[in-house]
Amino acid sequence: MKTIGSDIDLVERDPNGINSHLGTLHFNDVFGEPDGVHSIDCVWKLSAKCFDCWKLLCYNILTIFYGVCIAAEWGCEFAVIAFYHIWIISPCMKIFEINCGICQRIYSTCVNCCIVPWCEAFGSLFSAFKK
Repeated sequence: MKTIGSDIDLVERDPNGINSHLGTLHFNDVFGEPDGVHSIDCVWKLSAKCFDCWKLLCYNILTIFYGVCIAAEWGCEFAVIAFYHIWIISPCMKIFEINCGICQRIYSTCVNCCIVPWCEAFGSLFSAFKK
């Protein structure tokens, strides 16, 4: 049994690329001044620093207040899904497999009794044409 948090990588936090569509969101990915329309250099540099600072600060505040609660809710959600699969869906599938097996035997018997004789009769009829 694994201990909780024993295999958490604190450096690479998205090893499977689940949120790779977000990329690394930088100031230049959001803002850009075309040639001929530039703000004062210090304003542009300060804006970039403010953007990065506030993006990180707001993200950290949101994760502090909501991250644990949201993670707990998702943990419960996946626990419920696992519960349904283990205790409801898998047994229902087993019942379905058993019933399908019976239906298959009934179908096979009906085909062997009703259809196969007709096919054999027509087969022997057409085999006479072959000679």
